[in-house]
Amino acid sequence: MIPKILVFAGSIRTGAYSGKVADCAQKELAVQGADVTRISLADYPLPIMDEDLEEEKGIPDNALKLARLFAAYDALLICTPEYNGSIPPLLKNTIDWVSRVTRDANGAPLHPYPGKIVGICSSSSGHFAGIRSANHLRAVLSHIQMEVVAPQVSVPNGDTAFDEDGAFVDERLRKAMRRLCATLIEYAALLSKRTDR
Repeated sequence: MIPKILVFAGSIRTGAYSGKVADCAQKELAVQGADVTRISLADYPLPIMDEDLEEEKGIPDNALKLARLFAAYDALLICTPEYNGSIPPLLKNTIDWVSRVTRDANGAPLHPYPGKIVGICSSSSGHFAGIRSANHLRAVLSHIQMEVVAPQVSVPNGDTAFDEDGAFVDERLRKAMRRLCATLIEYAALLSKRTDR
């Protein structure tokens, strides 16, 4: 069975390095035979996580949509930028809202995170390549019981990391992306077989 993999970036800024990394991941996953879908969090705006708001109005529709989407795929690949040495607020807020979803609109159990395979990419304008954000994201995803694969891609100096076609300039980054995507596909295929999807 061909694994279904969902890719998105933790930034919606025009020209965001994390968005360019997500584009590279999408292309590589497709080359390696995955059924890959790329989304933008701009299409799923959410208020700041607030339990009083949740109590008053319920879980936002976009959180439910994302939860259903996450649950429908065998694996996720998240490309995060780094804000002040950590995860950007857009990404953390999205993760937090989706974590509140336990049932779909019909009341059936819905578990978008536990056991889900996930890969991480990071990027930054500096030479640390967003590695601190990636480490924090890995800890958060592990805490919500996602299975984070070991390989990751961390892209330094984002302003010079891509050629005019959007591909990585550095062959080491291209190799790292091939390895991450191959691992993600392998684990997603195993999960798909385990769950008879």
